[in-house]
Amino acid sequence: MKSTFKGKNITYILECRDHSLYTGWTNDLDRRLKQHNAGEGARYTRSRRPVKLVYYEVYKTKEEAMKREYAIKRLTRVQKLALIKDKTEKTGSDQSWWRGNCSD
Repeated sequence: MKSTFKGKNITYILECRDHSLYTGWTNDLDRRLKQHNAGEGARYTRSRRPVKLVYYEVYKTKEEAMKREYAIKRLTRVQKLALIKDKTEKTGSDQSWWRGNCSD
């Protein structure tokens, strides 16, 4: 199955097993989610598996995605949850279509 996100610059937020949030960026979201859930992703997520995707934004350049990652990491947990809730309400989606790619 070909990923629609491969080669795109994506800033994303994961919810970990302990309900903490992890923010990162990638240019291959499917691969990165698999890495996180296999324990090959960020050190932070290794002991907090499984993780699930709860939010993402697509950017034209790596620099834009990295800049947004930095900005999101500076937000409080409450602000991050509001960001996730706002996108979920606007799209009418809970991102559950990604659950096939990562464990619940």
